[in-house]
Amino acid sequence: MTDYTLFATCPRGLETVLAQELAGQGCTHIQAADGGASCQGGLEQIYRANLHSRTASRVLVRLARGAYRSENDLYRLARNIPWHEWFSDGHTIKVHSEGRRAAVKSLDFVSLKTKDALCDHFRERTGRRPSVDKHRPDIRIRVFLDDKTAQIFLDTSGEALFKRGYRQDTGEAPLRENLAAGLLLAGYDGSQPFQDPFCGSGTLAIEAAWIALNRAPGLMRRFGFEKLAVHDPALWARLKAQARAQIKNRPSENIAAGDNDRAMTRAALTNARAAEADMFIDIVTCDAQDARPNGGGGIMLSNPPYGVRLAEIQSLHALYPQLGSWLKQHYAGWLVGMFTGDRDMPKIMRLTPKRKIPLYNGKLDCRLFLLDMVAGSNR
Repeated sequence: MTDYTLFATCPRGLETVLAQELAGQGCTHIQAADGGASCQGGLEQIYRANLHSRTASRVLVRLARGAYRSENDLYRLARNIPWHEWFSDGHTIKVHSEGRRAAVKSLDFVSLKTKDALCDHFRERTGRRPSVDKHRPDIRIRVFLDDKTAQIFLDTSGEALFKRGYRQDTGEAPLRENLAAGLLLAGYDGSQPFQDPFCGSGTLAIEAAWIALNRAPGLMRRFGFEKLAVHDPALWARLKAQARAQIKNRPSENIAAGDNDRAMTRAALTNARAAEADMFIDIVTCDAQDARPNGGGGIMLSNPPYGVRLAEIQSLHALYPQLGSWLKQHYAGWLVGMFTGDRDMPKIMRLTPKRKIPLYNGKLDCRLFLLDMVAGSNR
């Protein structure tokens, strides 16, 4: 069984969680890095990571790594890859390049040189070349540059892994599914009551339901590796069957979600139905402060609204002390997690977080504040 050098990407801040997930799927030599984790694994680990990882964004196979001083060095690096062993000239391709302190004038030109090298490889072997498809390619190639080294990867995921296949309606600023799952994995394992009183389009509650049901997040979608020459359909069918057999009939504890916007709770219900989880989530339209615990010793996790414009910030800062009082009055014994871009939120709520976990929502620097609620105190 061939072992490959892999790199799985994830939202920044979730690298340690991702590394633990990769270990759970049998990957070896795991090293967390900024924005992901490198590891070793065979086809089975590639399939398992794509199917089971809740926090990964993509699973990439490294095809080449080398020093470079000019775009011509990058062409040579790509030209030496045996592309025909991975896919045929009948597949469509897309090359995407990223850099950190990259010593090149244009990353688009890097993509062009990599594509030229790939096409020249096929022309020499077959007289034909793959076509480019920028929107729905069969094969995605990714180039990463730092100031001295270039790495070329084949994307085994296809569409990004946060696209689970259930999201029908999202609202204005939805949390990506893998970030939502990463927030949950800071304290939720499916054995506690769960509640999100600011649920928006329902992503946190749906991801909580899938954790509680032990449902693999990749069961509803297709993957890039299904188009590769090395794909093993029998192995893939066996791993999917195993994953389906591990799904529980129902969560052991209640899952509740609410929002004061009826359009949002409708969207949450639509998404929950598509995720086959609507029968396990109690979704209501109500003001957050009218919500009450749906069990003892549970977990509340929310991405409450936080302002960008001054007027929004001022009105929210007037609301936060009321939220703090509501939590102390009703949620004693609960672990409360607030994911926000507003660093002052706990202070204004008059609560002291036990942990502050730095995470990025896209490029937005946020914090997950974890609070142990004790009746009538300021903890």
